[in-house]
Amino acid sequence: MGILISLLVFFSAIVVHEFSHAFVAYKRGDMTAARSGRLTLNPLAHIDPFGTILLPIFLIAVKSPVLFGWAKPVPIDFSALKNPKKDIIWVGLAGPAANLLLALAATLVVKSGVVSETIPAQIAGYVILVNVILAVFNLVPIPPLDGSRIVMGLLPLPLAIRYAAIEPYGFIILFALLYLGLFNIIVWPIVGWVIHILGLI
Repeated sequence: MGILISLLVFFSAIVVHEFSHAFVAYKRGDMTAARSGRLTLNPLAHIDPFGTILLPIFLIAVKSPVLFGWAKPVPIDFSALKNPKKDIIWVGLAGPAANLLLALAATLVVKSGVVSETIPAQIAGYVILVNVILAVFNLVPIPPLDGSRIVMGLLPLPLAIRYAAIEPYGFIILFALLYLGLFNIIVWPIVGWVIHILGLI
């Protein structure tokens, strides 16, 4: 599959992911993302030059088994949410849920017989894989990933505040865990399980 198609699938998955965070935050009372121009499916509003373009291109070019990257984080003012403790969970879940819905839609397209074992089928399969990986990876409970937002909403407030304090070190922790095999130990097994479940639909 060409680099251009791979990037388009990856960009689309990230854009839908970030838009979903912005949309749920907006619906729960926070206008920050909307005022910042992030309540849109326009990819230009979400692109981070390094995380969305350069790093994925490099990983695809070297045939990395893992396609990794990120968009600009959607600005969220959690204090503006109608129920910050509960709504932070919904905002955190929104991105991964959107990716899983895209994976489900692609699965249904494949199973409908609209595509066959050709290039379109390969693209649909890649859409499924990329979206499931993004959903599972973002649910890892390390700030600033979405899983950490869910944990913050579930923890008692004093513990949530202490947990949120590690966010400045989140990417250091994350890259250390990736180096130690986070994908092989946790992410890939769950990705495989989710794809297996999708295959049963």
